[in-house]
Amino acid sequence: MVQSEASDVDGYLTEVPEERRAVLTRMRRLCREELVGFGEVMAYGMPAYERDGTCEIAFASQKQYISFYLMRSDVREAFDERLAGHDMGKGCLRFRTPESVDFGLLRELLMATAARPGEIC
Repeated sequence: MVQSEASDVDGYLTEVPEERRAVLTRMRRLCREELVGFGEVMAYGMPAYERDGTCEIAFASQKQYISFYLMRSDVREAFDERLAGHDMGKGCLRFRTPESVDFGLLRELLMATAARPGEIC
């Protein structure tokens, strides 16, 4: 998906391919459940969750995968062992298929992010 022009997350989700919509909707629901006190915004054409004006989490439907952006270096370092073996960039966890999204891992990452502020990578 090319960077979205949607003004809100509902609009974004209507644009994503049908085969990914349910997974991205579930990812959104998980973010909203775990990131209490965060604001849901569109940033850089994707859904993002910010605390005190700083984006800490985002997700997107890319051409080849679903991305989960973990912008907290301290949380990423704390989960190094759990993230080993996953397709991971500097702050981006990539899932090649909707079925491969590990919601248990995402919940743990979100809970760790919500627990306290930290450094953004």
